[in-house]
Amino acid sequence: MSWLQGLDESLFRFINHTLSNPLFDVLMPWLSGNRILIPIGIFAAAVFIWRGKGRAVLFLLLLGIAVGVTDGLVCNTLKHAIGRVRPCAALENVHLLVGCGANGAMPSSHAGNMFAAAMVAFLFYRRSAWVMFPLAVAVSFSRIANGVHYPSDVVIGAILGMGTGFAVVFTLNRLWRFVGSKWFPLWYAQLPSLVPSAGITHLTSLRSGVTSQDEGTHWFLAGCVLIVFVTLARWLYLASGTIELSEDEAYQWVWSKHLALSYYSKPPLIALTQFVSTSIWGDTAFGVRFFSPLIAATLGFMLLRFFKREVNGRAGFFLVLIVTATPLLSVGATLLTVDPLTVLFWTAAMLAGWKAVQENSRTSDWLWTGLWMGLGFLSKYSSPLMWMCWAIFFIVWPPARKHLCTRGPWLALLVNLLCTLPVLIWNMQNGWISLKHVARHTGVGKAAAPLSKHLSWLGEFLGSEMALLNPIFFVAMTVALIAIWRAKKRDARLVFLFCMGAPVFLLYIFLSLRSRVQPNWVAPSVLPMFVVMVIYWDARMSDGARRAKWWLMAGLLFGFVFVAVLNESRLIERITGRALPASIDPLRRVRAHSELARVVNEARQALSKEGKPVFVIGDHYGVTSLMTFYMPEAKSRVANDPLVFVMPSETPRNQYYFWPGYGESCKGQNAIFVAQRDDAEFVNGWASKWWRGETNFVESVAKSEPAPSWLTNQFESVQSIGVREIKRRRQTYQVIEMYECRNLR
Repeated sequence: MSWLQGLDESLFRFINHTLSNPLFDVLMPWLSGNRILIPIGIFAAAVFIWRGKGRAVLFLLLLGIAVGVTDGLVCNTLKHAIGRVRPCAALENVHLLVGCGANGAMPSSHAGNMFAAAMVAFLFYRRSAWVMFPLAVAVSFSRIANGVHYPSDVVIGAILGMGTGFAVVFTLNRLWRFVGSKWFPLWYAQLPSLVPSAGITHLTSLRSGVTSQDEGTHWFLAGCVLIVFVTLARWLYLASGTIELSEDEAYQWVWSKHLALSYYSKPPLIALTQFVSTSIWGDTAFGVRFFSPLIAATLGFMLLRFFKREVNGRAGFFLVLIVTATPLLSVGATLLTVDPLTVLFWTAAMLAGWKAVQENSRTSDWLWTGLWMGLGFLSKYSSPLMWMCWAIFFIVWPPARKHLCTRGPWLALLVNLLCTLPVLIWNMQNGWISLKHVARHTGVGKAAAPLSKHLSWLGEFLGSEMALLNPIFFVAMTVALIAIWRAKKRDARLVFLFCMGAPVFLLYIFLSLRSRVQPNWVAPSVLPMFVVMVIYWDARMSDGARRAKWWLMAGLLFGFVFVAVLNESRLIERITGRALPASIDPLRRVRAHSELARVVNEARQALSKEGKPVFVIGDHYGVTSLMTFYMPEAKSRVANDPLVFVMPSETPRNQYYFWPGYGESCKGQNAIFVAQRDDAEFVNGWASKWWRGETNFVESVAKSEPAPSWLTNQFESVQSIGVREIKRRRQTYQVIEMYECRNLR
């Protein structure tokens, strides 16, 4: 082994030093990843799809899967298992042309990804070998010339990449032959093999000789397969530990250890859901979030059934694709907050309500509608907005008013009101604090702000909604809603769906003129409006609107790229070689919390050497909850003997106010007080710096501040132990200041 290691180092020195020259100093970093490769790749993919159609789409899909498996599963797993140090970190006098990288050296992901891509391209387009394999060799060679990999790293990466690329295509092809021949015989007759053979170039039209019912069934089954695949992928993603809990998830996890009829800012169902989930899977991030992908899958199946019955299976399949490619809804399918539950019960009430307003409806349809609306209220206080939606529907659609003369709607209202009892009882016992909290969020009682402020809130709200709902889908949705409202001959389905979503969105537009509105507040209204959008544009495409198809493809492509970056922002670094600054990292709120807990716990252990017990105080409910979850001792004591507390307040500001504090139980003990400071990263011109490859985005660092007076009044002595930057991969994600507090009075 020492002989092989010596040979490896000798070859590395020969390539990295002996062969170095001014041309390589420019060319090799470019081959390893250059910003210009992003638009080139997007343009090439667009041309490929335009020229190759179905075959090109299939090729790009398998290419993405093969590269993803190679990079995320094979290479990344082996890097952590082998743990080989990169030559730029292990050897002296390395001619380093790019960043050294923090992960392991063996195998090279660049080599693996390029050879996997080359293998998939070879299986689809034989002549591509003359371009793709030499390009893969050049990229692999650049990793050695740049000083970040040994020759053996790239050789092993190349072998693994080719093997993985072939294995992925072979496995998926065999799976398609098995599944397609049994479940999708009509499609299988058109595409018996994923790999081009026997003159088959792409999936041809299925309309010839096929009934709409048969085709609808096939699209419905395809939608089911897509939902199952995406759900499993989301569970694997959550289990990988790529992201940590957000503040609200950790906060509501603490609630689940103190079950109650309701809570300060939210109804009780989120706490109950987390209680069930963590009882099954344990107090882990996966356990907290297990139900979120399951809720998204349930919504997908419900909408597929609705489309199969009311519209057509193909439109339902594309609705599932659109929902998956919408950033706001994709985030809701991974993080477990109150929004997934609210959207689930809002949609269930909407679909049950559509059945209830039919001519032959039954009383049970209205009872189900009332139950789903009631569970929605137990999820989030905005759910009663559906009452407003129903009122508008009865006003604008006279044929539905006859149901008001039956017992159905009133029984639904009664069931809905019964579901509010837990929240009402808890609020009666606690001075209606939840009502006051909701009123503050809507701007009630606030002093009037300048007109410019109102307009900035409106612009911020609409801009964030356009981005999070996918700009192409946002425009398509707006056009569809306007067209439906202005239509001379209205479709009852579209009027009903319009009333279940658009009024809520318009209400929040109005509220954004009074105060800041968070973009996730509109979540329940999105699916009804998207259903209207898909039905409208599906009819337009059937009437010959060909451009709509291309806009749909563009929206899906943009959406999937956006969602991929939201799930793993390091993709930008892997593609461009430029790491995003933490201050604009879309995953900032779900990263570096375990590091925060580690830093605080070290300070706590250091203080505990003085011989007294030490507890922790946080200055905000979010950081308090995160430290509770990520400090092992605090997690084990959360239910009965808490270790982490939030700073006290005279009036209710969060749920911790209603639980015992440290005043009585911790007298005479020491504490670590954790205060969050303003962001350390004041980014000035980050875009130009990032584009030029600069890595220093920090303009100034937060300074130490005196301890708050309430803290010095509670303890005999309080001493700052300094400002600490909480880092991940050498970037600052949080800044805190810790204080040693001795002898609680």
